[in-house]
Amino acid sequence: MVALKAGEIDGFMRRFGTGEIRSPIILVYGPDMGLVNERARFFAEKCTENPEDPFQLIRLDGDLLASDPARLVDEATTMGLFGGRRTVWVKPSSKNFAPAVDALLAAPSLDGVAVVIEAGDLGRSSPLRALCEKSKHTIAVPCYADSARDLGAVVDDMFREHGFTLSKDVRLAIISSLGGDRMASRGELSKLLLYVHGQSEVTLEDVEAVLADVSSLAMDAIIDAVFSGNPAGFETDFQRIVAEGTPAAVILNIALRHALSLLQGRIDIEAGKSSGAVVESWRGLHFKRKPHIERQLNRWTSTGLKSAIQSLQASLLDTRRMASMSTDIGGRTLLSLSMRRG
Repeated sequence: MVALKAGEIDGFMRRFGTGEIRSPIILVYGPDMGLVNERARFFAEKCTENPEDPFQLIRLDGDLLASDPARLVDEATTMGLFGGRRTVWVKPSSKNFAPAVDALLAAPSLDGVAVVIEAGDLGRSSPLRALCEKSKHTIAVPCYADSARDLGAVVDDMFREHGFTLSKDVRLAIISSLGGDRMASRGELSKLLLYVHGQSEVTLEDVEAVLADVSSLAMDAIIDAVFSGNPAGFETDFQRIVAEGTPAAVILNIALRHALSLLQGRIDIEAGKSSGAVVESWRGLHFKRKPHIERQLNRWTSTGLKSAIQSLQASLLDTRRMASMSTDIGGRTLLSLSMRRG
């Protein structure tokens, strides 16, 4: 397997599809589900002559493969009815579909087909990741929360595409208002682009009006209630923000990003760094939230945060599979976390 490092991925993606890079199986995984989906879509569409043709780009649910492992081999080895290179895009699952991938890797030939596997945050001991790491036919693309440099590139690309050149102050204000999830960041940038449509420039006032709104303060209150151990405060704020139209999946995504940031901070503390120093290095943190974050860092252990991250990822997948129950799923998971001792 070719396991890409974070700094190699952008260059790899630029070269991919030029003929220089070919691989029948691509594993895209990591904690940033928005970035995982974005990159999986890129590879799936790049490998397919006509992504709009359902006979060329076949989407399979991971849950289906968990119950029917032979289905992946059947789809990957079936000849296209009208010719053309075919791609099988496997969507995330809360179940283990490694046996389906194992059978695929044992197939005699994968000529004329690509398989893109979109997965969640796979630990080193994950059956799927371990299986792919042993194979010479796979490329692994990890997706971690965006750094300031990553966000800067996304911001520059999106605004350049719409004809805007950002001033240094405006660019910095936009980046500091975004989080680590790629899909959420693109959504926020799209809102800002819509707001400034028809203008010749983007101002700090525009950024504040769109990205630093009251809803973000309400969201902060929910997240702090969850990780500070305040179930009563969480329930009140959660019911209000959901009633105003915010999907539970969005709240779960933000909670997941927060848990990942807490985990990195907690690891630093367990390595000898003070909680105060960790809080001071937290990018984009409003000064009023600093005491809350420091309490959370001292309340949770790294083990507890890893368990919380797994719970949040599983609930996000459940909200996709059972959209009509997403509010109940998200509320139950977040309430449970607010009652944990860390």
